[in-house]
Amino acid sequence: MTQSSELAQIGVTGLAVMGRNLARNLARHGHRVAVHNRTYERTQSLIAEHGAEGAFVPSESMADFVASLRRPRAIIVMVKAGSPTDAVIGELVPLLESGDIVIDCGNAHFADTRRREADLRARGLHFVGAGVSGGEEGALHGPSIMPGGSAESYRTLGPMFESIAAQVDGTPCCVHVGPDGAGHFVKMVHNGIEYADMQLIAEAYDLLRTATGASPAELADIFRTWNEGDLESFLIEITADVLAHTDPVSGGPFIDVVLDQAEQKGTGRWTVQTALDLGIPITGIAEATFARSLSGHADQRAAARTAFGSGLNPWQVADRAGFIEDVRKALYASKVVAYAQGFDQIRAGSEEYGWDIDRGAMATIWRGGCIIRARFLDRIREAYEADQALPSLLVAPYFAQAVAAGVESWRRVVADAALAGVPVPAFASSLAYYDGLRRDRLPAALLQGLRDNFGAHTYRRVDRDGSFHTLWAGDGSEVSA
Repeated sequence: MTQSSELAQIGVTGLAVMGRNLARNLARHGHRVAVHNRTYERTQSLIAEHGAEGAFVPSESMADFVASLRRPRAIIVMVKAGSPTDAVIGELVPLLESGDIVIDCGNAHFADTRRREADLRARGLHFVGAGVSGGEEGALHGPSIMPGGSAESYRTLGPMFESIAAQVDGTPCCVHVGPDGAGHFVKMVHNGIEYADMQLIAEAYDLLRTATGASPAELADIFRTWNEGDLESFLIEITADVLAHTDPVSGGPFIDVVLDQAEQKGTGRWTVQTALDLGIPITGIAEATFARSLSGHADQRAAARTAFGSGLNPWQVADRAGFIEDVRKALYASKVVAYAQGFDQIRAGSEEYGWDIDRGAMATIWRGGCIIRARFLDRIREAYEADQALPSLLVAPYFAQAVAAGVESWRRVVADAALAGVPVPAFASSLAYYDGLRRDRLPAALLQGLRDNFGAHTYRRVDRDGSFHTLWAGDGSEVSA
């Protein structure tokens, strides 16, 4: 069925690949879907190619599109983030009535979502920022969905979104995250964790290939083996696929013909910027983001190779199997740090904006559909179910034991890489974070002394309460601040 005179349950405007696939997913699950695109040809193409998949109601004009929806109208906006999203909202709002719902399923900055939600709420409308993870395939076959906005809007959207989301053990990978920008905030952090996870995997690949001389095909087999254990995840699975792939042009390994300059769309950078604002040290995510930036500075890299050479110090691995196991353990421990830091940021954002986000629920909906889906998300869910106030995932019994079991391997890998001249910024920063957390006394004491010396910023003491200042330019005595 391609068209109907009956009103649609939900609408999608913006029919590029993600919007088209979400519309198809909704229709496949029995929902009548109104569809609209700025250029009508794209709408016609969807109906011509996929109209038999379910009930679609196509419209050429925005006014007809809105009129084709039953109330309260629920409209998904799938256009580029920023001003294009604002432009579509501006076109929609005059056509809507009190109680209608506008849903942004793109990768919007959560601050923009908070602004839009407040603006539409003042007009009697609901605005929902919904993070959607899983890429084009996830959008069609079952993504992880992270909707924010009002509880009232979720009562309308929840059944539809839960029906199209990925399912794990009978549980939909969709839950109401919290008010206004909570959904897009959590999706932002998800993407930051994704940056760290991918960088750690890339560093593990680099270490294994450099130290053992294994071919990409041999490395693919190693990653396939890892995917059968605690590291089982979508990213490990596709790493094996990429490493095993043969370039059809050269006939050699695909990985060797890909330019080593990584791109990014901005969500990792947003994660780091927001973490700085919240005062949360997400060092693994930050180093992963910076590593992508460094890879893209081709001129600087060329100049450095000219100035310093690109050779490595000799690196001989006597126990190949032992080294591979060391890298596996180091990867797992570093991965735990990345997720721990991401969940710390979710907690801080929730507290800052009054969202009351359930971190265990986030682990639950990330188990399927999304890019960072992994076996150990079940362990994260269990950790938060056991202790909602858990100060850090690292100290949950399972993860504490896992990290402790791998810490010596972690140290050997980072030390050997440094001696050889192989950069492992995410591995090394994650290890430094672990050591920083557990250190009895940090050199921050000296930092406070220096700050007081040059700027009279005061300090606190270990032996009594209060703030103090030393008269550094005077007689060196101490006064209460």
